[in-house]
Amino acid sequence: MAEIDNSILDGQPQANGSEVKLKKLKAAPKKTASTSNKASAPKKSEVKPTNKGGKTAKKEPQEKEKRIKVQRSFPATTFENSLEIANAIQKFAAGQRVRRLTLFDYLGKSPDSGLSRQLITNSARYNLTTGGYQAEFIELTEEGKLVTSSEVSDSEKITAEFKLAIQSIKPFNSIYEQYKNSKLPSPNVIKDFLVDGGYLLNEVSECVDTFIVNAKYIGVLKLLSGTERLVPIESILEELSKNGHSVRVIEKSSDLVPTSNVANPVIVDLKSATTWDTTCFYITPIGEDGSEHRQHSDLFLESIVVPALQEFNLTVVRADQIGKPGMITSQIIEHIIKSKLVIADLSFHNPNVFYEIAIRHACRMPTVQIIRKSDRIPFDLTQIRTIQIDTSSIYSLVPQIEVYKSYIAVQVRSALANPESVDTPMSPFYSAIKEALG
Repeated sequence: MAEIDNSILDGQPQANGSEVKLKKLKAAPKKTASTSNKASAPKKSEVKPTNKGGKTAKKEPQEKEKRIKVQRSFPATTFENSLEIANAIQKFAAGQRVRRLTLFDYLGKSPDSGLSRQLITNSARYNLTTGGYQAEFIELTEEGKLVTSSEVSDSEKITAEFKLAIQSIKPFNSIYEQYKNSKLPSPNVIKDFLVDGGYLLNEVSECVDTFIVNAKYIGVLKLLSGTERLVPIESILEELSKNGHSVRVIEKSSDLVPTSNVANPVIVDLKSATTWDTTCFYITPIGEDGSEHRQHSDLFLESIVVPALQEFNLTVVRADQIGKPGMITSQIIEHIIKSKLVIADLSFHNPNVFYEIAIRHACRMPTVQIIRKSDRIPFDLTQIRTIQIDTSSIYSLVPQIEVYKSYIAVQVRSALANPESVDTPMSPFYSAIKEALG
């Protein structure tokens, strides 16, 4: 047995002589040239972490910024616009589940375009359909079936529409409950109400416009006693049961012949107006000074079109500001094909208007159409959404001006958000035209 150094023994051996306690060595290692030059050992908190392979792991930032995508609190378009997918399923697939690619083939749209994705997304946001833009199948919800079916009563359909378009969308329902049974206040008042409720300032304008259009479509925003009022859905259903027809039946109205002139339209400095990204060209029947056409155009321009475009920072230019009325000059053509936006008034079925709008359609650029309610929308243009403005009397026009401004703002917002997806009667021939023009 090897000898044990007594210097490391702690205490005497036990009776049996077999157990000893060893003293712990605490002596520091001797300094050498190699060890004295080494840096002192790092503190525990400074030791670099290593991974399983023994390599130094990358130090993660203490507070890594995370990009959070905040979902908007309301759909990006109106309820009526969102019905396209649901109506197509009802008509093409008899309300049954259908393959997404087959459905868009029926609609004549690219299933992967931005516009098609928005159609599916907004349809789902209103709970009309289930299935996203990457899903294999798209299917109607139970409420979606009620809204699109021709075999349910009007009261069932309107109840379902109200639930989907107003009640189930939190900010819309908040506005409805706040102002129900009263006159609809100015849009700015409603915006303040939403901001006070915690909604984002940069979204409230669009939210208010979309709510107004939805409420008008459902029928809970009605012109009563010369003012727009929000009425309870129960009143609409009661009225429906008494009258036996839908509250959205459109009566044919007579023309309005203005009896007084309005202020002259704003004269635009054309040097600044030719900044095309900030230009809206207004295609409209103009006529001579003092004529019915001129009074009509001035009224729409100053009271509806210009105010509706304020938030978009667009300068509105009319043809008489760049040339002689009735003459379609090269300068006018340039405005038609280069302006960021065109608003076209189809009222009076003016031939110059149709000529100019055909050029714009061939360019497939953002366009919004309006018309007097008393004028028939030409057959070739019925596939394009056209805003009808009731000019049957001053008493029906003035109280609804704010509503019409909201209609235009909604359409403009949608058109400018997807300029590459503009759909016109000329769309199938666009590629050939573009190639021919070089």
